[in-house]
Amino acid sequence: MLDIEKSVLQFPKRHQHVSGQQLRQQIFKVVQLASRAWCKPAERLTLVEALDEAIIDFRITFQLAKRLQAFASFGQFEDLARKLAELGREVGGWKRQLHPKGQNAVSRAKPQRASTLSTPSASTCEVIP
Repeated sequence: MLDIEKSVLQFPKRHQHVSGQQLRQQIFKVVQLASRAWCKPAERLTLVEALDEAIIDFRITFQLAKRLQAFASFGQFEDLARKLAELGREVGGWKRQLHPKGQNAVSRAKPQRASTLSTPSASTCEVIP
């Protein structure tokens, strides 16, 4: 978020107010959703899916800003693009972790405790075949 803010400050004036403001708002939404997903385990799946969508929306605006040549240099864009790709991979991994699929998927049910025998004598009896 800080890197986006620094980049937008270097945008030409004609891009700061529209493209820059959109980038700021969308990256703030990404940060909010990531924070909520981390802090609210009960809602994590829904929030991570919303986070993934917010990153996709941010990428669209980010690419548009590049096409409009709003960034001070291609190097600045490239650095931010790498960070955005890394963020996308992290959120994708988080999403896959919450959505296990396939034949060997881990069960989402909570593990159950071992059964306890009702009486002490029941645990000391020998089993006769």
